[in-house]
Amino acid sequence: MANNLLEGKRGIISGALDENSIAWKVALKAKEQGASFVLTNAPIALRMGAINKLAEQCNAEIIPADATSVEDIENLFSKSTEVLGGKLDFVLHSIGMSPNVRKGKDYGNLNYDWMLKSMDISAISFHKMMAVAEKQDAMNEWGSILALSYIAAQRTFPDYSDMAQAKAMLESIARSYGERFARLKNVRVNTISQSPTMTTAGSGVGGFDVFMDYADKMSPLGNASADACADYCVSMFSDLTRMVTMQNLMHDGGFSSSGITERLVEQLKK
Repeated sequence: MANNLLEGKRGIISGALDENSIAWKVALKAKEQGASFVLTNAPIALRMGAINKLAEQCNAEIIPADATSVEDIENLFSKSTEVLGGKLDFVLHSIGMSPNVRKGKDYGNLNYDWMLKSMDISAISFHKMMAVAEKQDAMNEWGSILALSYIAAQRTFPDYSDMAQAKAMLESIARSYGERFARLKNVRVNTISQSPTMTTAGSGVGGFDVFMDYADKMSPLGNASADACADYCVSMFSDLTRMVTMQNLMHDGGFSSSGITERLVEQLKK
């Protein structure tokens, strides 16, 4: 339901690859709530995805950017403020990739060059984006910067591999830069730890469908959908959450606070 929560707000949404992407759904919800924004992704991802369709739906310009390249990010922020006609009110970092996961490397036999790539793409890119935003003075006061995380930052999950370390770093960067940006500009920085979600990236993790079923049974409310996550992101971009910063916000139907649930017990009895 549209109630103009983001009326007049400007932002950057990264990571929309296809209709299954959380970032794709965030873009649709943000547009519905009155926001204007640019879309961005790595040039190779833009060639693979269907982002032109989303751009048409949202009347949004696409600005390609490799999130590991400071030069590309500088261009992204300077062009975004130019295209949108002013400073930004929100940024969504929805970026994550592990070559080790993609290529099925066992956790005890990681390619360390690939591991560094995982960290750069999935976590350090978040720091780079905020550092550029600060240097360019691209954020309005009381702006909101979000990144999408996962509970593997705190707990172990088979086959999530070095992405667990990347998400832990991502959350740490949010806290450290959140303190800095709050002090300098009243900008808030948070991560949202989402339920396992059948996105293009998520489906690349081995046994993901089995784990989704397990997580659903372990969550009193069930798994949080991508649409529900998009609603949460919109609320975090809005003025209703001005005093929330440096938090890792669990959006998982109660999974993170559950020891075991009746639904799972019943299944195990069978």
